[in-house]
This record gives sequence, structure tokens and C-alpha cells, in this order.
Amino acid sequence: MNNNEDINFDVIIIGAGPAGLTAAQYGARAGLNVLVLEQLAPGGQALVIDILENYPGISQGKTGFEFSQDLHKQAQDFGAHFLTEQVSSVKVKTDSGDNGEKLFLIELSSGKTLYAPALILATGAIHRTLDIPGEKEFSGKGVSYCATCDGPFFRNKKIIVVGGGDTACGEAHNLSRLSSDIILIHRRERFRAQKVLVDRVMNNKSVEVRFNTIIKEIHGQQKVSSVILETQSRGVYEETADAVFILSGVVPQSSLVSDAKKDEAGYIITDQNMASSIPGLYVAGDVRSSPFRQVVVAAGEGAIAAHSAAAYIDKIKGREY
Repeated sequence: MNNNEDINFDVIIIGAGPAGLTAAQYGARAGLNVLVLEQLAPGGQALVIDILENYPGISQGKTGFEFSQDLHKQAQDFGAHFLTEQVSSVKVKTDSGDNGEKLFLIELSSGKTLYAPALILATGAIHRTLDIPGEKEFSGKGVSYCATCDGPFFRNKKIIVVGGGDTACGEAHNLSRLSSDIILIHRRERFRAQKVLVDRVMNNKSVEVRFNTIIKEIHGQQKVSSVILETQSRGVYEETADAVFILSGVVPQSSLVSDAKKDEAGYIITDQNMASSIPGLYVAGDVRSSPFRQVVVAAGEGAIAAHSAAAYIDKIKGREY
């Protein structure tokens, strides 16, 4: 690979959530030739946000879809390129030229192969499943992982929400706009969500909170009709339900870079410059090991990752300031 024409881009970004889109914008503004690879629609998990109410500068709130469209357009306007493709593997190769430059080889499911000296991984995370009887069978038939997407189907119905983090508390509150019969269950004795979200759900008369409760099974015929719950005080019992929203966490999508250093949960560890243990690989957003995962954090990390990638490219090309 000593033919520079093989190096299509300065930096390739995998993932077009808030982190990837912000990185694309900042990278393109810095004069880099940027390509963003996304197998679905730009926006990532931000697409399903009902109202983005805590992003600085958006005082009136904005839907996640609108916010994602704005980010996508900004990146495009600055010159970033987008390609709808699924990445099948990422490898590190060494240029056989005089400088021995390291290149990232990105193989796509379509059979295409792309090269770049710098890579930003912004693949995010996916919803965690419970792996309980009935979960898979009733997915799309009362079992959902996206309250914003599917909540309107269960207006005035009995809804079970499972989880104890920001998403579970926030969505339980949002679902109470559609139904006055919401049960929020959490396997521990307290929530791990932000205090403002906990207070909101605890003071919501339409939401019944049940701590130390485990969901064991999901029952139904053509659709969900009940769940089996278990507590230490009450034992195992059946609760009628029309829908189950499983909002119990996410799994980082970090398998593409198996050699990168990760924490015990699989999130990729970086320094403050978003640099991973692999030179030239920068990481931003929900796939990165972080104490706080929010849209504003992902966007900030994306900007830093792009800035660091630009500095890295200048260095390997002898343009370091």
C-alpha cells in the first residue's frame, strides 16, 4: 500500500450519532477530507429523544430527530462526506513506503475497502436485553426498547418500564403523558439516574415505583398480556400489562477494535485527547469509557477527537506546529 491514491480520506469516522456528526463537522472545518460511515440514519440514539431539553443553548427544546438533522446538515455544509455502509472489520496496516506510515484498513460489508491514517470510532452502544422468556417472542408485540418510538401505541394502557438509570426514569415520566397506569420496576433499592429525573418520576402520580423487583417472564398470546415479577417480600407473582419497555442499559459497540484497551464493561479507554491505546484511533461518545453519557458530552468528545486526529495527521505528515 505505497500508492497514496489508496488513502481516500484523512480521517474516517464510524458512526453518525452526536459524537460522530460533531467530529465530522470539526474535522471538515479543520480542512480534513472526512468520511462518515453509518449503517442506519444519521443521529444514532438521539433520533429517539422525545424532547432534548437539557442541551445548552436549546432553551425551548427540540426533538432528537430535528437535532440530528441539524447536526447532519452542518457537517455536510462544512464538506464532510457520508456513506451508508456497514463496517465488517477494522485492521491496522503499515504503508510500505519510506515513512512506514500506519493506515487503518476499513472493510465494508459491500466488499469495498477504504484506507485512512486516522480513525474516529463513534459507534455508540445498543440496548441491553434481559434474556428472559417471552422477551424475544413478544418483541414488537408489546416488548419495546424505545419509549419514544412505541409509546403512542399504548395510550391509556398499562405499561411496565424496566430499569433504574436516566433513560428508564425519563421515559417512565414521558410515558405518563400517554397513560396514567405506569409501573417502573428496578432490581435495586434505589435509582442510579440523575436526581432531577428521580425526583420527577417519584413525584409523578401516574408512575408507581417498585424497587427490589425483578421481571422473570413475559406472557401473552398474540401480544403481551402479563409479566411475572419477583420480590423478596412478595415472592413470585403475576402482573397484568399491555406493554413492557426494557430500558435497563446499553452495551458498547467496541468489537471492531478488539486490540484497543477497554474497561471491564467493554468501553474503550482513552486519554483526555480521546486517543485510544492504538495510535491514530480516537474514540468519542457512548462507546468510550466515561462517567457520564449525555448528548452534550458525546458532542464535546467528538470535537476533541477531530481536533486530536487533525494534530495527529499533521504530525505524521511532518506539518506539526
